[in-house]
Amino acid sequence: MDHHTPPGSLAPHIPADAYRRAQATGQPVVIVVHTTDHTSLPLGHYLYPLAVAGAAAVGIFATVAALIALLDFAVHTAVAIGAATGPISIGGISLKIFGSKR
Repeated sequence: MDHHTPPGSLAPHIPADAYRRAQATGQPVVIVVHTTDHTSLPLGHYLYPLAVAGAAAVGIFATVAALIALLDFAVHTAVAIGAATGPISIGGISLKIFGSKR
C-alpha cells in the first residue's frame, strides 16, 4: 500500500484531495455517516399475518367448496337410486318418489 492510498474500509468514501490535505497538514479527517431512523416495523411484521390470513381464507373457501361438491354428489346419488328402485315401502306405507303418473 503506497502512502497516497487511505487505510481502512471507509477510505474510498474520503475525497482524495481532503485526505492528502489532512495528511500534509496533520488535521484529522472527520467522517460523517448518515443513517436513517428505523422507527417503523420491518416488512416481515406485516407480511406474516397477511400470509396466515390469506391461507386461512383459502382453506375456508376450499372447505366450503368441498362440502358443496359432496352435497351435490349425495343428491345426484339419491336421485339415481330413487329413479332405479321405484316406490319405497316402510312398514306398509309406500312412497313413490319418482316415476310416471300413469
